[in-house]
Amino acid sequence: MTNASLLALLSAVERGSLSLTDAAERMKSLPFEDLGHTRVDHHRSLRSGLPEVIYAAGKTTLQTVSVFSSLAASGVDVLATRVDPATAEAVILANPQAIHNPLSRTVALRQSSGAVPSGHIAVVCAGTSDLPVAEEAAVTAETFHARVTRLYDVGVAGIHRLLAVREQLATAAVVIVCAGMEGALPSVVGGMVGVPVIAVPTSVGYGASFSGVTALLGMLNSCSPNVTVVNIDNGFGAAYAAVLIARTAVAKFDALSLGEENKQPNSVTVDMR
Repeated sequence: MTNASLLALLSAVERGSLSLTDAAERMKSLPFEDLGHTRVDHHRSLRSGLPEVIYAAGKTTLQTVSVFSSLAASGVDVLATRVDPATAEAVILANPQAIHNPLSRTVALRQSSGAVPSGHIAVVCAGTSDLPVAEEAAVTAETFHARVTRLYDVGVAGIHRLLAVREQLATAAVVIVCAGMEGALPSVVGGMVGVPVIAVPTSVGYGASFSGVTALLGMLNSCSPNVTVVNIDNGFGAAYAAVLIARTAVAKFDALSLGEENKQPNSVTVDMR
């Protein structure tokens, strides 16, 4: 249930095209829908602006399909992460419009296709081995209508590759940086941009990387004060936070632009989207 769909429901009652009984029936599952194994949170879009996301790892195929279908029926954009191939196939069979991205291990269904992109996020990764986590971040951000620029394989071992994309970095409202090994890339990026940098340590590296712990600790000790860190391999969490930050930046910019236009009718504004 989105804010728009709730308003549409109330408007239908007001116009008389929907009876109070039918409206009450539809609203029974508004707070959540109990599927027996899962209580699907249909109110989350109203509270936070983004719907509930399905973490498929540890769920059975049937559980994932039923939760995905429940969210899809409510009209929101739906995303499932950490989806194995067999489960992805079953989800798409039940929801043919959904899209499976094998690299990011996601299945996404965008039902608000006409929405205007809200905010620009750059997703950066150090090496090709970091791509699954970076793509999880990119797909998550795109599902929730952010404009995404992918800047991949620009690790510090060849710093010239990163410097070559600095102009693209400078256009983003938020930058997500995925890196394993020693996790140095977010600090470098943080020193190049004046926006929040969300660092994602990946479980990439040899034995002393401790499956991403070394990168995590390095990122937590970053000397770039605009760097914050999420959990190991958590591309989804980084993107979810980045979408909210980018939306807030766009909303504040729009409000500021509107105020300036009211003061100066002939002024020109810049579109941050």
